[in-house]
Amino acid sequence: MKKIPRNIIISRTDSIGDVILTLPVAGVLKKHFPGITIGFMGKSYTRSVIEACSHVDEFIDVDNFLQNKILVGGQPAECILHVFPVSRIAKRARALGIPLRIGTTNRLYHWFTCNKLVKLSRKKSDLHEAQLNLVLLKALGIEESYSLQQIGDLIGLTKTQPLPPHLAALIQKNKYNLIIHPKSQGSAREWPLEKFYELIQLLPASSFNIFISGTAKERELLQWLFDKAGPLVSDITGKMSLTEFMAFIQQCDGLVANSTGPLHIAAALGKDALGIYPPMRPVHPGRWAPLGPNATVFVLNKQCEACRDNKSACQCINDIPAAWLQETLIKKYELKKAKQQ
Repeated sequence: MKKIPRNIIISRTDSIGDVILTLPVAGVLKKHFPGITIGFMGKSYTRSVIEACSHVDEFIDVDNFLQNKILVGGQPAECILHVFPVSRIAKRARALGIPLRIGTTNRLYHWFTCNKLVKLSRKKSDLHEAQLNLVLLKALGIEESYSLQQIGDLIGLTKTQPLPPHLAALIQKNKYNLIIHPKSQGSAREWPLEKFYELIQLLPASSFNIFISGTAKERELLQWLFDKAGPLVSDITGKMSLTEFMAFIQQCDGLVANSTGPLHIAAALGKDALGIYPPMRPVHPGRWAPLGPNATVFVLNKQCEACRDNKSACQCINDIPAAWLQETLIKKYELKKAKQQ
C-alpha cells in the first residue's frame, strides 16, 4: 500500500459482543499507524462500549452516516473497513466517495461498492471471530497473526466511567461480588434457569454477593428465578444504563453468562468471566469465547448436531453441570480472600 490513510472508519453495526471482538482492530491500527484517527461506526446502543475503548477516537452513529456527510477527526473519511458487511452501508460509503473502501470477496455487493477486497470466509473457519476481523487488515498491508491472548490485550476497554454512589453501595468488599446474566435476548443458546438456580444454591451466601442482571424486557422471563432464589440474590435487571452496567461490572469480581455481550465486557475488563457454550459450530467457544486474562468457558467435550435446529431444547448446553462453575467460583473466591489478607 502506497499511502496510509489519515483516518479510517471501522464499521461494525451489530451486537455488543461483536463490537468488543472488533475493538482489537483499532488497537492493531494504532500500533501500526500511530497517527491515524479512528472512527468506529456502530448502533447507538453500543456507543458506551465503543467510547470506552482507548484506541477509538470517535463514535459514529450508523443512522447519521446513512443520512449525512461524515467527518473523521474533522476531515472527510479516507478509508472504511466493512468488518460487518451491510449492503446499505457499503453503497453509502461509495456514494460519499470515500477513497479506500475495504470489504470481503464473498459479498457480491462489495464487488460493486468496494475497491479493495480481501478473501475471507467466516462460516467454516477455525479462527476465532476476533482473529477473523484482523484478516481484513491485509488490505492495509498488515499481515501479522496474533494469538488470542495478544488480541485480548488489544481490546483497550479502559475508559469506563465512575460508578454512581447508589450503585457502588451494593458492592460488598468482604464477599465475592458475582453477576449472573441468564438471558441473551435470543442471540445465544441458553443454560436453563434451573441450572442457574442450582448454581446459586451451591454458592455459600456468607461468601458470595450475587446479582441477577438483564434488560427490562427480560425481567418477566426471569421471574421464576427470582421467586426461587429469593433473598439469595439482588435484582438489577433494567436498573442501569449500559455505561453504568459497565462500571458496575468493573467493580464486581466475576460474571456468569451464556455467549452474550456482558460476558465479553467482563472478560475485556479483566474480570472472572465464566461463559457457558454449546459444542456446536459456529456458536462454539472456538469462535466466540470471551477474551481476557481471567476468562473461562464451560462446554461439553462432544460433537453437537442433534439440537442444531432446536434452540429451545439444546441438550448439549443443558447437560453442563452447575458444579463445574461452582468449583471454579469457589477457587476464585479463595484467591480473592488470600489477596485481601
